[in-house]
Amino acid sequence: MKCLICLQAETVDRSISVILTRGEFRLTVSGVPARVCPHCGDGYVEEVVARKLLSLAERESALGVLESALEYEGDMLG
Repeated sequence: MKCLICLQAETVDRSISVILTRGEFRLTVSGVPARVCPHCGDGYVEEVVARKLLSLAERESALGVLESALEYEGDMLG
């Protein structure tokens, strides 16, 4: 897939870190599978991955956690 931001390169499979914040809440998830542009560095995650990340953030936030750092696992939320 050609990068949607710079239109200069084809994206490649890589693992990235994603940071999700809301107010004082901050969740960092490393090892997230993504397509990354080698030219500009922009990254894209599949819809199923994005849903898992958002569900994980909701779960951590509901527990009252303000800051958390986790490693992504494909089946982390079923």
